[in-house]
Amino acid sequence: MFYRISVQDHVRVPPKMFGNDVKKSVLESAKKQYTGLIDQELGVVVTVEDVKEIGEGIIIPGDGASYYQTILNILSYKPELQEVVTGRIRDIADFGAFLTLGPLDGLIHVSQTMDDYVTFSKDKSLQGRDSKRALKIGDNCRAKVIAVSFKDITNPKIGLTMRQPGLGKTEWVTEPAQAAKKPAKEKQEKPAKGKTDGGKK
Repeated sequence: MFYRISVQDHVRVPPKMFGNDVKKSVLESAKKQYTGLIDQELGVVVTVEDVKEIGEGIIIPGDGASYYQTILNILSYKPELQEVVTGRIRDIADFGAFLTLGPLDGLIHVSQTMDDYVTFSKDKSLQGRDSKRALKIGDNCRAKVIAVSFKDITNPKIGLTMRQPGLGKTEWVTEPAQAAKKPAKEKQEKPAKGKTDGGKK
């Protein structure tokens, strides 16, 4: 889920930017400092949207840059357990598929891709034995978050499932609705076998 969060921090503005507008310099420096940052509480910072407040600049001896106490408005992405997400399949391996969720990828283990026995094909697709369904790179899907771990900040892990009703490849989700819209075929009465008396009494 995407969040807008206010963060208070010191932003470092290098000497080469001292002659520029302070707010623009702080915003530009804050974007370089925060964009792409992965934090256990904030999630993944997508961008710094605005600088809400700027205090007095402080120059630290031996550094030369100016540090401004600021309040920033940031946009971040943090997946939540049981959250339903949509994305596109970025890659497929024999152990599962990777679904792009904005700034992060989630893993759909092969056993969680569909309610079927699944095999991995040489063309990098996953095939359902009984359903004949196929999951390929580039497919748009809907999944549910079942595991989130930020223990390794450099490589957060997100586990997904598509086995529950309403989840899966877009075409799979709409299949029941499309089937319900199809009109039932009218049954044609067949004449009874055998000879008739042609109406004679």
